[in-house]
This record gives sequence, structure tokens and C-alpha cells, in this order.
Amino acid sequence: MNAIFIILALFISLVILIPLLEKYQHRLGLDKMNKYAKYILPLVGISLVIKLVYVLMNQP
Repeated sequence: MNAIFIILALFISLVILIPLLEKYQHRLGLDKMNKYAKYILPLVGISLVIKLVYVLMNQP
């Protein structure tokens, strides 16, 4: 039951924060971060693969 509340809170916060960040991205300087956005997904993928290998190698 707690997991449902956490997921619901995260979803509501995303629904609220995404439009606000899109509206104020130029004022906050977030438009400069777009050039780094293309590197985020491959880095997350690599870290997931490394973690998977680590977990599989350390099973008893």
C-alpha cells in the first residue's frame, strides 16, 4: 500500500513540475543542459548493465 502512495506522489509531482520547468527553462538556464541530455540515456544504460553483471557475479 505504501508503494502505491509513493508512486502516486511521484506521478503527481511530475505532472506539476514538468510544465513549470518547461515554462521557466530559459530563465533558470536549463536550455543549456539540452546539449548534455543526449548523454544521459546511454550512461544510464551502461550503469544498468554494469549493475546487472555485478549482481549476477555476486550471487551465492
